[in-house]
Amino acid sequence: MSDIPLSIVVAVAKNGVIGRGNDLPWRIPSDLKRFKAVTLGKPVIMGRKTWDSLPRKPLPGRANFVVSRTAGTFEGAIVCDTPEKALQRAREAAIASGAGEVCLIGGAALYGALLPVVSRIYLTEVDLTPEGDAHFPMLNPIEWREVSAQAFDAQPGDDAGFVVRVLERV
Repeated sequence: MSDIPLSIVVAVAKNGVIGRGNDLPWRIPSDLKRFKAVTLGKPVIMGRKTWDSLPRKPLPGRANFVVSRTAGTFEGAIVCDTPEKALQRAREAAIASGAGEVCLIGGAALYGALLPVVSRIYLTEVDLTPEGDAHFPMLNPIEWREVSAQAFDAQPGDDAGFVVRVLERV
């Protein structure tokens, strides 16, 4: 089952910030459309705080897996008490649905915990340096190679421009 790759989907500011107060510190609707296109039809894994921050739960068109050590109400999601269990169950769901990968969508602790087994990163580099309380882990550049990059100017409603990079593990 480990042949189903795990990919990270993340937007990161120039200073490494990915969140503030359990929310994104920017509004970039054009990148959210890209996020939807990348994750639609694929199982997604997230932490409880990421789940809590979603305006629409569960994310439609995706099997939602929430990692939480405490019991709670996660209607429409499968709750797992460890990242490893969530990954195993999400891979099973990917096989059952024919999805080619599992997407890890946050937060910072899960990114750090599962980074050693990640195959690909869909990295949006946001052209901002906001204050924040959640940061993306540092990547070792010798472990990753860039396979594509595309710059986007800020569109109406976007707080900033951004660059979308796809990185694959060497």
